[in-house]
Amino acid sequence: MTDLPRAHKGRGAASNPEGRFETIRHHAEDDGWQHGVLDEEQPRPRTEVTEERARSVITRNDSPDLAFTLAMNPYRGCEACCIYCFARPSHSYLNLSPGLDFETKLRAKSNLADVLRMELAKPGYAISPINIGSNTDPYQPIEKKWRITRAALQVLAECQHPCTIVTKNALVERDIDLLAPMARENLVQVFVSINSLDNHLAAKLEPRASAPHRRMKAIRTLAEAGIPVGVLVAPIIPALNDRDMEAVLEQAADAGARCAGYTVLRLPYELKALFREWLALHAPQRAAHVMSLVQQMNDGNDYDSDFATRMRGQGVFAQLLRRRFDVACRRHGFGRARELQLNTSLFVPPRKSSPQGELF
Repeated sequence: MTDLPRAHKGRGAASNPEGRFETIRHHAEDDGWQHGVLDEEQPRPRTEVTEERARSVITRNDSPDLAFTLAMNPYRGCEACCIYCFARPSHSYLNLSPGLDFETKLRAKSNLADVLRMELAKPGYAISPINIGSNTDPYQPIEKKWRITRAALQVLAECQHPCTIVTKNALVERDIDLLAPMARENLVQVFVSINSLDNHLAAKLEPRASAPHRRMKAIRTLAEAGIPVGVLVAPIIPALNDRDMEAVLEQAADAGARCAGYTVLRLPYELKALFREWLALHAPQRAAHVMSLVQQMNDGNDYDSDFATRMRGQGVFAQLLRRRFDVACRRHGFGRARELQLNTSLFVPPRKSSPQGELF
C-alpha cells in the first residue's frame, strides 16, 4: 500500500473515507503550495458531540447468533476508537465516515431515559433482558460528562427490568451503586471485553478504551461488589492478539469473572479497507499473514456474513481457536456467556407522568 495517511495519536483510524452510500468521492492532491509543512503542525482530530432527540431507543433483533433480542445504545459513534469495531459502517447511515468521523463526530441521545420510560410503559411491551452496548460502548469517554447510560440504568432499576452490559471501559465502576442492588435481584450482568494483555498493542488497537490491566481491575471490583461479571475475549485477531487468549481467561477468572465468551474479527463493508490501512501503518511486517488467516476463517474472503460462522469463523484456524477457548474455560470453570438467566418476573412498568404527580 502506497501513500498511506499519517496515524493520529489517540485515534484508531488514520483516514476518513466516504461511506458506501455517498455518490461523491474526495481525493486530496498536493499542488505544491504546502510543501515543507510539518505533519506535526496539522491539528489533531477533535471530538464533537451532537445532541440527538431519539424517537425510540429499544431495538429488536432476531439474529440467531446473538444471545439477546432487545438492545439499547445511548450513543452513535464511539470515542473508544477501536479500529476493529464492526459498528463503524453504521456511521454511513448518518452521511458520516466510518473512519475518523466514527470516532470524533458522535451523537448523544440526550432524551434516552425519557423515551425508555415511555416504551417500557406501553401496554403491549413484552419484557426481555435489554443489552446495553451492542453497537457502541455505553461507557465510552463522553459518558463521564453526558451520563446517559447511568440515566438509563436508573430507569431500569426503578422498574426492576433486567439488562446486560458490554463495555471495555472501567467507568462502569461508577455505577456500582445502581448495579449492586440490581444484581441482588438477578437483574444485571456485566461483560468486560479484553482481547489482549499487551498495553502497547491495545494503545493502537483501541486507543481511548481503558488499558487491559485497568479492565481486569474493573472485573475484580464488580465481582467483589456482588455483580456477576463475565469476560469477552473479543475480537480475536489471528497472528496479532490470539496468543493472549489463555492468559486473559486465567487473569479474568482470578479476578472473579464467572463466564466467558469470544468472537473473531469481523470486517463488514468499509471496515475491510480501514483495518488493512491500520495493519499497513502499525503492523506492516505481519499484515499479509494476518489477512491470510482472516480470509481462511471467512471462506477465502475478508468477511463472510453467514450467521452460522461470522462470530467464530470457519476452517482449521477457527477450529483451533475454539478448542483453545474450550480447554481454557474448562480449566478455569467458566460457563458460557449466554447461559445466565436473568429475572424477568419482578418488572413493574413505569407510571406515565401525570399533572397530579404521585398522589394516586
